Amino acid sequence: MSAKNPDRVVIVGGGTAGWMTASYLKAAFGDRLSVTLVESGKIGTIGVGEATFSDIRHFFEFLDLKEEDWMPACNATYKLAVRFEDWRGPGHHFYHPFEQLRSAGGFPLTDWWLRNGPSERFDKDCFVMASLCDNGRSPRRLDGSLLDQDFAEGAGEPAGLTMSEHQGKTQFPYAYHFEAALLAEYLAGYSIDRGVRRIVDEVRHVRLDERGWIDHVVTKEHGQIHGDLFVDCTGFRGVLLNQALDVPFVSYQDTLPNDSAVALQVPLDTEKAGFRPCTTATAQKAGWIWTIPLIGRIGTGYVYAKDYCEPEEAERTLREFAGPRAAEVEANHIRMRIGRSEQSWKNNCVAVGLSSGFVEPLESTGIFLIHHAIEQLVKHFPAADWHPRLRERYNSAVANVMDGVREFLVVHYKGAARDDTRYWKDTKTRAMPDALAERIERWQVQLPDSENVFPYYHGLPPYSYMCVLLGTGGIPLRPSPALNISDETAARKEFAAIRDKAKFLVDTLPSQYEYLAELRA
Repeated sequence: MSAKNPDRVVIVGGGTAGWMTASYLKAAFGDRLSVTLVESGKIGTIGVGEATFSDIRHFFEFLDLKEEDWMPACNATYKLAVRFEDWRGPGHHFYHPFEQLRSAGGFPLTDWWLRNGPSERFDKDCFVMASLCDNGRSPRRLDGSLLDQDFAEGAGEPAGLTMSEHQGKTQFPYAYHFEAALLAEYLAGYSIDRGVRRIVDEVRHVRLDERGWIDHVVTKEHGQIHGDLFVDCTGFRGVLLNQALDVPFVSYQDTLPNDSAVALQVPLDTEKAGFRPCTTATAQKAGWIWTIPLIGRIGTGYVYAKDYCEPEEAERTLREFAGPRAAEVEANHIRMRIGRSEQSWKNNCVAVGLSSGFVEPLESTGIFLIHHAIEQLVKHFPAADWHPRLRERYNSAVANVMDGVREFLVVHYKGAARDDTRYWKDTKTRAMPDALAERIERWQVQLPDSENVFPYYHGLPPYSYMCVLLGTGGIPLRPSPALNISDETAARKEFAAIRDKAKFLVDTLPSQYEYLAELRA
């Protein structure tokens, strides 16, 4: 083994995963690390990763980028929640917001809502964000100040923590939508300005040494490119990790059957049409359609299972859903590999992005998984001895996140009351990940909390599970029996406070378009 610290990183593959990795490594290690990125000019970014978690702000903060620096360049908009349409039945919708759940009398407000909620809308009764989404509000005022929520921007937040270390400490009230290709290009400029070497070329061969470690890659025009640590960002192909190092792939297909998508980029006059500050997931006969509002266009796509729907039918359904504006737009058909690599780090190769794994984009986890992997790589970056414990801990953290996200997404389908097609009927009898059936039984008696959800960090706090279970409506739930003999005065006050705050914010905040037009100006 090499006696020196690994200070030459070669990233194979560009796109969002490659340039997020390059920029983050440069921000973390500066000139102490040599970073080379090799990307083919022929392979574009797969456009299903344009919505994010609210934790993505830690990525931009780490790079010392402010919203006015990057949002206009990426046609970015705000995301306050995910809006689910027709999962319970036609015409029904609910929100999964970025907002901590309040409590009253020692119990979550959702328990009180189940017992005697003010209305049939748990999301509007228990959260402020639902009303802001319904009314297209911005989370910031025209002077740039954050909406007056429980989160206080910059108020004593510890710096430099990973997402897992932040969870439970704060809940930032929004995430972003952006054009993935534009973000990749923006981060490419950021990275190159800080010394990353960009090579546009095709990797023809991956050469291993006698130990089975990657020694170098061979490109078409630039010959051999040597490095110490290689990062595989080659997407579903997994050129380094899966092909060259022969790491097996663990499929999630038995529990999450959606394996295909068709996407459209539909022009939109944002000023005239306006848009909600949320991602929308609309249930369909054999899957669901995402709607992501951006400046100047809508990103939309149908995620479906080929066992239930042919690509031609999926495209026809999507075009009908998108309307006349999509008539001349070219469709992008995508075959998705749902699952994860058995190891995301083997020898001196780390996979980030789709080559590591992918769980369908129902809760916008693609960018989150990239961000998490990069954070963990920095946290476990090897020394000269390449201690195997670092690889083991990295692989464990990445596997736990993906397995946890998988479980959370399965809850959406198990919980959906919709059962009007064979696809939705089959969601009720499909296999579940280990331990989820037992957890669902517990949730029918006691709503999700930190002690009865997936036990390892995966980016989704217990209130997220509550939102999905209450919104989809297919699993019977009940409040804590203790509420039968508890005073509900505090809960009534809390419901009233949420209603009043929501009205005040709707009346005083600008629309999302108004704020973003000001930011772009």
